[in-house]
Amino acid sequence: MTDRRSVPPAGADVIPRWRPFQLYPQLPMEGLDRATFMRARFGDEAARRGTPQVILDEARGAGIELNYGAVKRVPNTLNGHRLVDWVGPGAQQHALMDTLFRYYFCDGRDLGDLEVLADAAASVGVDRNAALATLSSGDGADDVRTLVQDAYDAGVTGVPCFVLPTGYAIPGAQSVETLTRFIERAREMEQADART
Repeated sequence: MTDRRSVPPAGADVIPRWRPFQLYPQLPMEGLDRATFMRARFGDEAARRGTPQVILDEARGAGIELNYGAVKRVPNTLNGHRLVDWVGPGAQQHALMDTLFRYYFCDGRDLGDLEVLADAAASVGVDRNAALATLSSGDGADDVRTLVQDAYDAGVTGVPCFVLPTGYAIPGAQSVETLTRFIERAREMEQADART
């Protein structure tokens, strides 16, 4: 009998491929002051209301200490998406996304700043000078804008949105159990297709 603890969970070998999506593509490239953005988007009460406690509690339960108070600017994320796309799919891209999320949501770093993005790249083993040169050049901007538009055209309206190789999309934050079930089902479908 196999010890279930030695069997990797479904999805343990899955490495996400991050695709660009901009919630606010109309933001100026230098971003906006967060308090000004929050008032314009959600009204005067939003700036006073703060982050819902349930979000902070769920993050804390996952070992993440969100610090929205440290966030001073809402960035235009185009250059961040260019960097992620340039790094390409795989473990390094996934590590970069973790770093970018931590930089913004925990440390309050400005992800619209090319130097901050280059620091994030270097922290996951990417050549900092090459990353900064790519970001400074503007290379890939039109490709990323096209991918963002493709997401809108496909009906994506928010993040996160998980798209499986079967083409099935799972919108919104989901539990590990829910994602595991979808991954298992996608594998079953893929294996059934391979047999036919």
